[in-house]
Amino acid sequence: MGLFDMFKGDSQEMTPHLAFAISLVYMISSDGNIANEEVGQLLAVLGGEEKDGVIGVGANNRQLLDRAVKYTRNHSPTQFLEEAAPILTDAQKICILTNMLDSSLADGQAAGSEQALFNQFLTAFGISETRFKPYFEVLVLKSDHSVFTNANHPKNQVEKVQLIL
Repeated sequence: MGLFDMFKGDSQEMTPHLAFAISLVYMISSDGNIANEEVGQLLAVLGGEEKDGVIGVGANNRQLLDRAVKYTRNHSPTQFLEEAAPILTDAQKICILTNMLDSSLADGQAAGSEQALFNQFLTAFGISETRFKPYFEVLVLKSDHSVFTNANHPKNQVEKVQLIL
């Protein structure tokens, strides 16, 4: 151990909750532009609270967010995935992926760098696109508010059900 190794990163153990926070921090910073909507999404997911009209991270999650930010500064997503993927359950992986996707869509569209990061996580977690597709479709629809303003939106079309008698 070198003299300055203590400054390199977080020496605390990786936990599923920390992995969740780290994943979201990677996502919101992946395109180099952290939009207000992305910060709002992060705070909502981590348990933000309002004080004097300003939304911030609750005291219980301030340490979690600080650890997540520190980790992302000192580790690449590849390093993180090697450490985190083995400790996560299938449900935790799906939860992380759905929240990452929701975060990437918070500002209206997923940038190329966000898509690449998401695909990296999908692969590292061993989740196929086919398996994730139903979650993807729900989140895309959740973020597509044009279903209210465009009567010709494909999702607004009534499906004709043919009954076989």
